[in-house]
Amino acid sequence: MSPERINPAELSPPTGFSHAVTATGGRLVFLAGQTALDGAGKVVGDTLPEQFERALTNLLAALAAAGGAPADLARVTVYAVDVAAYREHARELGRIWRALAGRDFPAMAVIGVVRLWDEQAMVELDGIAVVEQGLS
Repeated sequence: MSPERINPAELSPPTGFSHAVTATGGRLVFLAGQTALDGAGKVVGDTLPEQFERALTNLLAALAAAGGAPADLARVTVYAVDVAAYREHARELGRIWRALAGRDFPAMAVIGVVRLWDEQAMVELDGIAVVEQGLS
């Protein structure tokens, strides 16, 4: 089982995401929102890219604990307190994504929010993965 990425020719070319992802025969893993919290519960990173890297690392750690890998991600939502800054750093954030999660992009959305639960957080990521049956 592996997710199938679908990018119809009639839609604009996706950059860093897939338009649709299908998966069958697996176990759904719902990943809670992750910010740039360290093991002590403190937000780390002074810049959006630093916080994005930590939040993605945390999301992937939760996924790995559930028996999954980055390629199993079917859907990721990014919540950003400053969408303009997110767009400004898009290339760097893409490099961070590829370094940590590879090029099997999930369906994604970036949503602007007023603030996050962790007040110092600039970004939060949550997701849904489809992991092979029997893994944990």
